[in-house]
Amino acid sequence: MPITLNRRHFLASTAAFATLHPYSASAQAGQAHLRLMETTDIHVHVWPYDYYADRSVDTLGLSRTASLVEQIRAESTNAMLFDNGDYLQGNPMGDYMAYEKGMDDETVHPIIAAFNALGVEGATVGNHEFNYGLDFLMKSVDDTNFPVVLANVVTSEGATPLEDETLLPPYVILDREITDGAGETAPIKIGIIGFTPPQIMNWDRKNLEGRVTVRDIVETAQAYVPQMKDEGADIIIALAHSGIGAADHEPGMENAAIPLGGVDGIDVIFSGHSHRVFPGPDYAEWPGVDNEAGTIGGKPGVMAGFWGSHMGLVDLMLERDGDGWRIADFSVEARPITQRAEDGDVTALVEDQEAVLEATQHEHDATLDYVRAEVGMTDAPLYSYFALVADDPSVQIVSNAQTWYVQQQMVGTDYEGLPILSAAAPFKAGGRGGPDYFTDVPKGPVAIKNVADLYLYPNTVRAVKVTGAQVKDWLERSAGMFNQIEPGAQDAQLLNPDFPSYNFDVIDGLTYRIDLSEPSKFDADGGMLNPDANRITDLRFEGEPIDPAQEFIVATNNYRASGGGSFPGADGSTVIFEGPDTNRDVIVRYIVEQGTISPEADANWSFAPMDGTSVLFETGPGAAEYAATLESVNVTPAGNTDAGFALYRIAL
Repeated sequence: MPITLNRRHFLASTAAFATLHPYSASAQAGQAHLRLMETTDIHVHVWPYDYYADRSVDTLGLSRTASLVEQIRAESTNAMLFDNGDYLQGNPMGDYMAYEKGMDDETVHPIIAAFNALGVEGATVGNHEFNYGLDFLMKSVDDTNFPVVLANVVTSEGATPLEDETLLPPYVILDREITDGAGETAPIKIGIIGFTPPQIMNWDRKNLEGRVTVRDIVETAQAYVPQMKDEGADIIIALAHSGIGAADHEPGMENAAIPLGGVDGIDVIFSGHSHRVFPGPDYAEWPGVDNEAGTIGGKPGVMAGFWGSHMGLVDLMLERDGDGWRIADFSVEARPITQRAEDGDVTALVEDQEAVLEATQHEHDATLDYVRAEVGMTDAPLYSYFALVADDPSVQIVSNAQTWYVQQQMVGTDYEGLPILSAAAPFKAGGRGGPDYFTDVPKGPVAIKNVADLYLYPNTVRAVKVTGAQVKDWLERSAGMFNQIEPGAQDAQLLNPDFPSYNFDVIDGLTYRIDLSEPSKFDADGGMLNPDANRITDLRFEGEPIDPAQEFIVATNNYRASGGGSFPGADGSTVIFEGPDTNRDVIVRYIVEQGTISPEADANWSFAPMDGTSVLFETGPGAAEYAATLESVNVTPAGNTDAGFALYRIAL
């Protein structure tokens, strides 16, 4: 029996006197307003709580986004809510469920319980849903009160996508009743189809290889969408856990939202994965999108930030078209849960929705107990405020633990005796995460929450065998973190805002300098840009210039070793060891064995001097406590930004 839209409130509305959206207010007979809502990249942030800092925050949480859902439903005649993936992993609650409690026939994952309480009507699967393995994923989505669709992950591949056996249903067509402007109801068929990045086969090869394959997003859509139209879909929504990237299609694209929008028959694009907001300033001049109109590849589309920061909205004015419906007009909005003032202060725009909190209270309390368990001591603070401009204690402890672990694993193998290096990057270094998104562990007890803060993702340890030449290019790729600086420039912007901090690998076991006057050797995607560029200078191993032909083992993680970030020497073919342990577990074991750790950075890298030149970089306000203790780089305060970051100056 068809379900009537906008009748699935999970609580009594407190917005009884909300002003109707203009489409709902103006719709006449044969016209209907349909409001489509998106959440994406929640990453288990059900509660407005930072488990790493062990405190409540206003800038995240599905319980806050849920209040927007209630408002939005009250403003419209017909409304539907969908989630666009990356919900099972991303904070300690996700790790608690995967590693401590586990999923059995009686357990409902807290994010699924929250979605059920909220009245989600469909979802897809993001790349991080695969981090804990296929069994965990399938047990988790088995408890949904809504369909979960995924078209391009295949368990048995046919000659065409239409002949595939897929891990989950590729699409569904939802039979609903929609109310028009005259108060009359009529049937409508709404198709939803889901996609995830093909790169999961690299990022989670251990969990997926031999069990599934992945097809190209756009080619898969081109096969299925005509079939959905043949089955009567009036409106087709693409739940694409894929970012807004290049306008032209290339096989295997990770961020394929724009060419996906160009597929005939798709009406609405829900995008995600990139942790950005569309429409928004990030896409003001982006080819293939219209930031003012809110279109992606010519179709109405939205990307709703991350961690519940926004609710994505696509409002459709529909008109009867024979026995079906067509889009007559649309508007797009990404509605935030907070507002940041010019001085950086954050104001919450909504309160928690108690129904969501109540559905997950037990798991929240259990997660708090889990993250507060102590594992050792540190005799120095661990912080990441300067991790992008100087060797850093929060990165150093990760490198130390990886080296310690891989050294043990190499004993008795053909690789015993080869020098072991360690590559590690700062995960919490501000950027899109905001001015509070930094590691800051004080001297004293170290708890699991602190280790999770040091290493955000449940990656597993891997080791690769590379040459000295590949090591240098690995570092050249990493140095894309920095803009090219003209000698003599004053207060130039140091950091490239489009380069993610998790791709800024520091390789421990070497010494080197970074010459900022040189251009980057590689482009943003890891392709060759300037073959003759040499940002990495004075590269030495054990005090001597590195031999390009010498072989090294580099301890890293499964993401990097399998091609994540497109680093030279790390494409999956150089892997010599795949550890069964997560990098986090290795750090915990290292701290437990050491008892007390001394995470002092060894200053193995620095910037090459540039006389008369200065640069500026952004960091968190908490950096002030540690700025005077830096020895490898001289930083001085230079004010604050409107977004709440602290500015510092480096005289090169």
